Amino acid sequence: MPVGASILACADYLAGAKTAIVREIGVGELQSLLESHGVMLVFLNVLAEQAGLPVPAVPMLFVAGALGMREGGPALGAVLAAVILACLIADTAWYFAGKRLGQPMLRTICRVSISPDSCIRQTQSLYLRVGPRSLVFAKLLPGAGALSTAMAGMTATPFAVFLFYDAIGALVWAGGALLVGVVFTDFVEVILNAFSIYGPVAVMVVLGAFAAFVAWKFWRRVRLLRRTRRVPRMSVEELEARRLGDRFPLVLDVRSDAVERIPGATIIDLNAPLELLSEHPTSIDIVVYCACPHEVSAAVLAERLKAAGYANTWALAGGFDEWKRLHGEASQATATEGDAAVALASHAGGPGALR
Repeated sequence: MPVGASILACADYLAGAKTAIVREIGVGELQSLLESHGVMLVFLNVLAEQAGLPVPAVPMLFVAGALGMREGGPALGAVLAAVILACLIADTAWYFAGKRLGQPMLRTICRVSISPDSCIRQTQSLYLRVGPRSLVFAKLLPGAGALSTAMAGMTATPFAVFLFYDAIGALVWAGGALLVGVVFTDFVEVILNAFSIYGPVAVMVVLGAFAAFVAWKFWRRVRLLRRTRRVPRMSVEELEARRLGDRFPLVLDVRSDAVERIPGATIIDLNAPLELLSEHPTSIDIVVYCACPHEVSAAVLAERLKAAGYANTWALAGGFDEWKRLHGEASQATATEGDAAVALASHAGGPGALR
């Protein structure tokens, strides 16, 4: 059976199991379900979630931790081992996908994000600043797990190093969730009993609140895209023609801690104070680029620069990916350039988030 079909089958199985949980009337039936399906149910739930399917595993881990303290409940050691194994299997797939596909893999993962531009920028910034150690806490950050493992592959992190930190991260994540279930056993049982009575109403309230939040974020993003479309774009070909001519433009990279960039480009944080560019005349040509959908981050900074009096400012159409597609080789950050980039970011209070 193909891997995709297997994962979808697991998701159907988990959905059926969770429906059965909701329909039961108490903790005893839930314990019976976990005793019957045991560690395999937790394993499949975690594997599906880590593969990217919308089947949250943390609630199941809370319940497994609580029931593990009851006689006949699942063995917590076996549950923990199953969770770590499931994480390593899914994360290894993300690692090799990132290693093989590179930046397009990040764009694919972030495409389902409400803010795909900041999703890519913040993930790259986190991993390039912290390195594989970020895998230890990546699973604790919403949406960062798959992105960080893909970044590990993109940056050619040694596979043994990746497995070491990823296993620790899985242990921290799963161990923490199980520990919460163990410590708050009585509270978890109260919640489950209440959910068996008020479950449908609670689900509708949560789904309604989530839908309202998504609609609000989507509306903000549509407004942002409409606004930034007014920022003029410059093609890669025109940029290279200007770089070979008399008016050499100032090229700004808004990707924090970028490893590769266009030769001669300067890294600047998205929210850095524009006084840092005061040494340049306002008549200078400025081209800003990023590696995000619709070059939104670059357009946001270009918009700020125009408002500050730098009239000849453009966002690079297609961003860094388009430049690299046409030119192939990018420059690596030198120590001096890296220090300058850090200085620019520090003036802004660290890597900024697109708001």
